[in-house]
Amino acid sequence: MKKTLVILAAGIGNRYGGAKQITPVGPCGEKIIDFSMYDAYKAGFEKIVFIIRKSLEADFREVIGDPVSEFMEVDYVFQEIDPEYAEKGRNKPFGTAEAIALCRGHVEGPFAVINADDYYGYHCYALIGDLLEQMDGEGEYCMIGYRIENTVTDKGSVARGVCRTENGMLCEINERTHIEKRGECAEYTEDGENWVPLSAGTPVSMNFWGFTPDIFDHLDEALEEFRKDELLKNPLKAECYLPNVVGKLLEEGKITVKVQECPDKWYGVTYKEDTPALVEALDRLTKEGRYPSPIWG
Repeated sequence: MKKTLVILAAGIGNRYGGAKQITPVGPCGEKIIDFSMYDAYKAGFEKIVFIIRKSLEADFREVIGDPVSEFMEVDYVFQEIDPEYAEKGRNKPFGTAEAIALCRGHVEGPFAVINADDYYGYHCYALIGDLLEQMDGEGEYCMIGYRIENTVTDKGSVARGVCRTENGMLCEINERTHIEKRGECAEYTEDGENWVPLSAGTPVSMNFWGFTPDIFDHLDEALEEFRKDELLKNPLKAECYLPNVVGKLLEEGKITVKVQECPDKWYGVTYKEDTPALVEALDRLTKEGRYPSPIWG
């Protein structure tokens, strides 16, 4: 079975202010996703599944999907805003758990998941590839973990899955949607008033997961509960987050998650103001010979 990478690229980019998935950041106009795909390709991945919005398809295929299709198999999954809730004023899909659930039938065997708008560093793809090769049972998942201090921006807040680990295994994960670089490291808030500190070295999830296909049944069940509870309470904003689904499955003892820490610094485009630092880092790595220029030339 082909080693498959699923890329979450259907986000609206509210904080960034546009379709950040196709914003040029590389020396030859490459997108941040190009560097992720190249790192995956070099680590032995053979197939990419893009999760995008239908309205982005033409541009996405032209500038991202078609060039990489010369090197890896490419597939597309479309995540849209539910029409019933769009009529009520909702402007985004139901979240990352729904996005991965839509991939049923598009992957075979263990697969990895990443965000389209994060540069994870090149070490992590070989790490997750090795973990995927070791996964041979249902409910045995894995995750690439990052140190919180390597994943925050001084341009605003970020969302991260804050983790507790023991002996390389995930014990608990909670999605914190408002984390800021504050004090000695970072802090998060749930209500905008009370802040909880996060010490340096705290492991966090950047949505870099490894799953076996049985995750789809778990996601379907979680989405059914989401529709009956959270969505009814907050129909315009509620989301079903992948880390929270994983966290609940952990609590119920239905799964295990092996965590592999990655030493690399994260770069992203959560905000437009993040872009210059990302451009500088990618230009430096290209000059050092880590990436060809152009990548798919």
